[in-house]
Amino acid sequence: MEDRAVAKCQLTDKNFMVGHIVSHSNKKANTVRHANVKSRRIFNPETGTFVRMNVSTRALRTLARKGLSAFKT
Repeated sequence: MEDRAVAKCQLTDKNFMVGHIVSHSNKKANTVRHANVKSRRIFNPETGTFVRMNVSTRALRTLARKGLSAFKT
C-alpha cells in the first residue's frame, strides 16, 4: 500500500485507480493504475524560492499556462 502514496499529485490530489484486467475468457484480475506523477522543482513567486513537489503531468500543463495561482483555490 505504501507505493500508492508515492504516485499522488500534491496539487490536484490525483492518485490511483483500481480496476480489472479482463482476459479473453472474461476472467477478471485486479489491477492498479498509477497516476503519471513527476517530481519537479516549481517556482513559488510569493516567496521567491523553488519548491520540490510531486506533480501530475496534467497539473504541469496547467502550471505552464496559468501558474501556481490556479491551484490556490
